[in-house]
Amino acid sequence: MIALQFLVLCIGFFLLIKGADWFVDGCAGIANKFDIPQIVIGLTIVAMGTSLPEAAVSITAAFKGNAGISVGNVIGSNLLNILIILGATALITPLKLKANTLKYEIPFMLFISVIMLVMGHLGNSLSRTEGIILWLFFIGYLTYLYFLSKNEKDSERTVTDKPIWKLIFSVIIGVGVIVIGSNLSVDAAVVIAKGLGISDRIIGLTIIALGTSLPELVTALIASKKGNDDLAIGNIIGSNIFNILFVIGTSSIIIPIKFNDAFLIDGGIAIFAGISLFLLSMRKKELRRFGGLLLLGEYAVYFIYLLMK
Repeated sequence: MIALQFLVLCIGFFLLIKGADWFVDGCAGIANKFDIPQIVIGLTIVAMGTSLPEAAVSITAAFKGNAGISVGNVIGSNLLNILIILGATALITPLKLKANTLKYEIPFMLFISVIMLVMGHLGNSLSRTEGIILWLFFIGYLTYLYFLSKNEKDSERTVTDKPIWKLIFSVIIGVGVIVIGSNLSVDAAVVIAKGLGISDRIIGLTIIALGTSLPELVTALIASKKGNDDLAIGNIIGSNIFNILFVIGTSSIIIPIKFNDAFLIDGGIAIFAGISLFLLSMRKKELRRFGGLLLLGEYAVYFIYLLMK
């Protein structure tokens, strides 16, 4: 049984890699065709596409009346996105950051993270009104991206000969394969962990949390390998923003979300992770291998803290 699940796990990882490859190629090609900066594509299509597992879990939980999962899923995913995904990617290859990412996107991500925690703590829940507020921020963010696409041009652009329908098809198929691969990987990993006697708590903190972030991880690695640093960074920052504004906003509009005070600690650590990313990148506008190692080290400390609770 466990041997079969190892096979399923390998198939899931293969689908993740292939899906991310097609997805990145399609998105980069679309950006090329329409003269859209890759950072915009990374912050929108790629970010939202790779956040589909988190969105599905959180919104489904809200519909089932278990909306508290929505906040934990988003905070855990956002923390993993920065510390594990960007940390691991930078360890393999340094990632360059655009000025706008440091000036606007990362500070905005930190700002809305604080707003979410404050709103949740003050009322002990995230109400429908606060969900609407998050959605208004989301609309404002999309407006910012619209003007960014108008004002910013990539300094270097390689013209692609692929027809637009093939590029769109590549994006759609890539998203589908990524989601299927992620589900297979997570399900198989859970069965393997239980078969080996690992507790449900450890499974939730490691395999499930990282599993829903696998699309971001693989997409970031593939994008950076292809030299599309803007897609890699934009994917992570955009995913975190999307998770808070769209996923939490939508979930709390569906049903008010009870806010556990424990989220303050986890959310505070997620904010600290964002500040670390900013400080490690601001001088050279690049997240280097040493910075990636520090981010991974931060997650190791956080994980030890969780085990000792």
